[in-house]
Amino acid sequence: MGCRVPPPRGALPQFCAILLVLNAELTASRRTEPNFGRTIGRLTQYAHGIRGTVYAVDESTVFVRGFAYDGTAPDAFFWVGDTQQPSPEGTLVPYPEDYTTRDPPVLTAHTNSDILLRLPGGKRLRDIKWISVWCRRFTVNFGEVSIPPSLDPPRPRVLPEFKRLAHGLRSGNISVLDAKTFYIPNLHYDGAGPDAYFWVGNGSEPNPFGTKVPNEMNSLNPLRGYQGEDIEIVLPGKLTAYDVDWLAVWCVEYRHNFGHVYIPKDLDVPPALGQTKITTSSTTSQTPFSAANNCKEILDKRLQVRWEIQGDHVQVTLSARLRKEQYMAFGLSGAEGRPAMLGADVVVAYWDSRTNQPRVSDYTITHLAQCDGELGVCPDSRLGGSNDAVVVSGSQKGGVTTITYRRPLAASEPIKDREILTTRAQSVIAAFGPLNARYEANAHSFMDTTRSDVQLDFGAQNDNNCIGLAELDAGGPEPWPPRVLVGVSNFTARIGPAGGKRGYTPITGHPSWGIAWYINDLLIPEIYVERGKSYIFLVEGGDDRTNPAKFHPFYISDSSEGGFGQKKEEDQRKQRVFAGVAYDNEGYPYPTTVGRYCEWIHKTTDQSATSKTFEDYMQTLQLECSDGEPAVLNWTVAHETPDLVYYQCYTHNNLGWKIHVVDPGTQINIPGDRSAIINLAPFSPPSYFTVTATLVILLAFTT
Repeated sequence: MGCRVPPPRGALPQFCAILLVLNAELTASRRTEPNFGRTIGRLTQYAHGIRGTVYAVDESTVFVRGFAYDGTAPDAFFWVGDTQQPSPEGTLVPYPEDYTTRDPPVLTAHTNSDILLRLPGGKRLRDIKWISVWCRRFTVNFGEVSIPPSLDPPRPRVLPEFKRLAHGLRSGNISVLDAKTFYIPNLHYDGAGPDAYFWVGNGSEPNPFGTKVPNEMNSLNPLRGYQGEDIEIVLPGKLTAYDVDWLAVWCVEYRHNFGHVYIPKDLDVPPALGQTKITTSSTTSQTPFSAANNCKEILDKRLQVRWEIQGDHVQVTLSARLRKEQYMAFGLSGAEGRPAMLGADVVVAYWDSRTNQPRVSDYTITHLAQCDGELGVCPDSRLGGSNDAVVVSGSQKGGVTTITYRRPLAASEPIKDREILTTRAQSVIAAFGPLNARYEANAHSFMDTTRSDVQLDFGAQNDNNCIGLAELDAGGPEPWPPRVLVGVSNFTARIGPAGGKRGYTPITGHPSWGIAWYINDLLIPEIYVERGKSYIFLVEGGDDRTNPAKFHPFYISDSSEGGFGQKKEEDQRKQRVFAGVAYDNEGYPYPTTVGRYCEWIHKTTDQSATSKTFEDYMQTLQLECSDGEPAVLNWTVAHETPDLVYYQCYTHNNLGWKIHVVDPGTQINIPGDRSAIINLAPFSPPSYFTVTATLVILLAFTT
């Protein structure tokens, strides 16, 4: 681990040493997650080989680790009660909880099982005195454990709300339900950040060295907008709340924190053993895909699987947005009830760029490694078996690769193949990954494979929850025409949303992190100025240096990217700055246009996609300003100023756009169907407090 935080000038070794010491102290102070909860005790053994250790997961859930029972009793169940010792007056605890028969199932044999029990009828551990394995028919206690009167089970922890920093982010008090699950009530976020995710990590404040957390739909797509929804999110992999210091909404591309909440070090919450049921108040409308009777979306809705039983074969169609030399894989899991690669029977499908044809291959997975000809993730044919998958058709259209294949229901080779059933659902797995030089499946990333149990009933009829991949990422709405300011000598510069697929990016061709300059309340208009004339900019980009999401000093440069303050010294020298930046006595630059913060914010969520005109879009925004005064930038355009410069943000890239510089009296031809020739009016400087508009012409043009 290196020194990742910029140190004070001239203090690199000492700074890194201090950081390492602080990090070691922080790591030592963070307690580890309790594996199974509070220990209640071991089951006493009276008969039938009862064994196991019982833990309190939370107030109403217990976990039995290493449970054993020979399964020979005719009417045995888990049993709880509040009498002094187990008796017929107890209450049955069903296992498994989600049984489908009319009556709870009788306990079957177990040798070393981990069992999660939820107390029925709203009971809590404080309401009972014992847990037993009990035979109802013969009223016999096979084994028991007593509940200590002083037992204090772990409980969810309530935290403050998200700190409100940018993009309208706010929420109710956030709860840590268990070691992996966060409950976020009344979540609001405008959805305008281009690369925003739930984000966790370590340190005194959110930083780029964090980890993405899937949203409430278990997707790692950039966050959508939220309007007061209650959601639950789960930390990925083996990560727990005990491993992190904060939860944030973070823009990865632009390294900005939209808001966060700190996680206390004395966290004492239930372990994550599957007892927390994920729910959400948000719903997603889905339109059935008419091209197939059965269709299921998996891998964060990035892969669609359609299937149809055809006699003793199944025909499967896979659709995904594949990159060149990338495969999609689908098949039966190596274990029932969970995703398992070892022992799996999958088909790998890809588009062969050498022949411009679809390919499929039947694979056996005997080892989690690249195929060496004997072990690994191998095509059956390479191990001396047969390729039972046969291509039916394939296409590439609109960025979507679709490949249809057939395979037998029966296991042609018992060691290499698994049988597809038509009488019940089975666990399936899927993955995306790169092809190697042999055009065989190479290793995939953790996020590109199934991470939880996915059940598919191959014998189902009209089982369809797909929305159609071709519609998921359509070309997008028509961009708004750019605006032009000509003959204007007085400007206001404020912050506002970038306008999604209609605004900043389609106008400039540059990526956006969700906000941009609004000049005279227009989204990044092109400005025309005249050499030798003076212009006034009233800048309201923020003055709080501690909150980078609301600190946007205005400056003028020949850089189409901006962000002078975040550049290295050698990169700063590549920019010519014409206004808004000065240098201190030691030669370090600083911004001069630092004033109060004004931002056009969304009244609800980003409505750019449904706003046909920019004027319609402005009706969905409202202006919010902090206390204070604007900064004033007086700019006299020097005669040596080049023909094209840019207004930009000192602290961030890609917020501004073009300033065209012309000689006095130049006729200005505005390109496009609505071009005009305009003579610039003589400039008469207005007072600071009374800004008198001269000739203002707003022209929309198409490029």
